[in-house]
Amino acid sequence: MQQSNAMTHQMMGYDRASMFSPDGRLFQVEYAKKTVKQGTAVMGLVCNDGVVLVADRRITDKLIVPSSVEKVYQIDDHIAAAACGIMSDGRILVEKSQLLAQQHRVTYDESMDIKSLVREVSNIKQSFTQYGGARPFGVSLLFAGVDDSARLFMTDPTGINWEYKATAIGEYEEELKSILSAQYSETMSVEEGIKLAVNALKQVLGKDFNSSRLDGSYIKLTGKRFHRLNKDDFKKALRK
Repeated sequence: MQQSNAMTHQMMGYDRASMFSPDGRLFQVEYAKKTVKQGTAVMGLVCNDGVVLVADRRITDKLIVPSSVEKVYQIDDHIAAAACGIMSDGRILVEKSQLLAQQHRVTYDESMDIKSLVREVSNIKQSFTQYGGARPFGVSLLFAGVDDSARLFMTDPTGINWEYKATAIGEYEEELKSILSAQYSETMSVEEGIKLAVNALKQVLGKDFNSSRLDGSYIKLTGKRFHRLNKDDFKKALRK
């Protein structure tokens, strides 16, 4: 009995700290990834003339002003980001991203390329999986923007990152990725990308769908400027 209690206590130690269990697992990192799965859905698409982010805000209190709930953020003129998971964690990383982009512009008199920014944020996230007394960030981020071309990156709680043509994170991730696999095309325009993302969310959300709960942005190759989507843009995307 004492041996059993000792083993349970030992396993709880691995469960509460950023240290490897005997079978090579980091439980806190795994829990953080599960937290992201419970976050509201975010989609990103690279189009032939730009890049698109569309997110579900899931506003549960009708007294909340919808515009005060952000899921998509402007990082720089040419970069946007969307968070999924614990939004307070996401806000910290978004603000750090904004600061890094501003510092790069002031120091080098040019905009920061998206891949460098994503790498910096990923390094921060990875460090919180490694040191004692710290928990991992419970958030994944999609970074979308335009350098010489339109690009889309995802960074998860482990600190790893990938570049995508199109992807989805959060709840309904698998269903949304299935729709993207079937309907996404690299030749589609930004307008077509917005329409695909909005209608995909409408399909998976069903009766809970409402265009007022959506947030989104796009950045086109021409101009390289962040544009936030509004209710009229979403309603237009829903028209057949």
